[in-house]
Amino acid sequence: MQSPSLATVAREWGRIGCVGFGGPPAHISLLRRLVVDDREWLAADEFEDAVAACNLLPGPASTQLAIFCARRVRGTTGALVGGAAFIVPGLALILALSALFLEASPPDWIRGAGAGMGAAVAAVAVRAAWDLLLPSRRRTQGWGSVRWVLYAAAGGVVAATAGVWVVVVLLVCGGSELALRRALSGPASFVPLLLAAGTGGSLSLVWTAFKVGALSYGGGFVIVPLMQGDAVGRYHWLTKSQFLNAVALGQITPGPVVQTVAAVGYGAAGLGGGLLAALVAFSPSFAFVLLGGKHFERLRENDTARAFLAGAGPAAIGAILGAAVPLTRALSESWQYAVLGGAALLLLPGRRGVVVTLLAAGGVGVAVALGGGPVPG
Repeated sequence: MQSPSLATVAREWGRIGCVGFGGPPAHISLLRRLVVDDREWLAADEFEDAVAACNLLPGPASTQLAIFCARRVRGTTGALVGGAAFIVPGLALILALSALFLEASPPDWIRGAGAGMGAAVAAVAVRAAWDLLLPSRRRTQGWGSVRWVLYAAAGGVVAATAGVWVVVVLLVCGGSELALRRALSGPASFVPLLLAAGTGGSLSLVWTAFKVGALSYGGGFVIVPLMQGDAVGRYHWLTKSQFLNAVALGQITPGPVVQTVAAVGYGAAGLGGGLLAALVAFSPSFAFVLLGGKHFERLRENDTARAFLAGAGPAAIGAILGAAVPLTRALSESWQYAVLGGAALLLLPGRRGVVVTLLAAGGVGVAVALGGGPVPG
């Protein structure tokens, strides 16, 4: 196989970063079409191994897959170029939109659009959880099914009531399943998990972004209660309405959903904060792939990783579902609840796309604002 040039890697991965609306399923489909079907840079089974391995890692799986594929076709330099090209388009867009939506006194129609899109975010969380729930539940049997329910319930309760502890619950559930399986199969050795806490200012932002990028299993919406607990509850970087706007922006922009953390960083410390949060959140993905990419085939069959994910995975699904509770509580106007109900109908029984639904909800918010209706501040 002749390796593509770095310019080709930058162009092709950048193209996916520009058109990758729809989250991980869209990214995986676009990457497979590029590297397996069209260019034949990777064999189909190697690509599937990479998908499975990335899903066993914490952090944004589709970003890690994009970095892995670029590394596979052009080495370490290709991984850096391809990963950056995949991330930068959506990052630039979400920072530009953050400047528009999160400024101190945006125009009424901007506030209305944000309030409309934000009202629909809880329904998006429920849709995301539902899409993951049934496939995950079918993979468990017997007492494993009982533990699955307990792990999911733990994640849901904590996400609904104390979002800053979501990462701890994911680690505890994963560690509990791993310990139980090892206890049933023989003596086990345990590695303690050390957690640090931020102290305020930029260190707090770094810690929040690090948790998003390195410690959160499940990706996507599982990071929402974690970020809401820090950004709104603990450090007051954003109001409830602004946080809903940030989550909505992460959904309507292309590229990985984890880029929502850049909007949180913008709210905390402007453009520099947004760039810092993105750098910290995505650095672990590059590290995981560059340091461990050659072991991805073995990771798919690794009993320890699979056991940990068997506990952390259901907890992540529960956390995504539980995230809908604080997101709904953040609504302040009666018309927003009507928008939420309409979005739920479009996303669940209607199976409409997330981006289309959020844009429609934003349009309703614009109409309310221009008509003189109440809009959250």
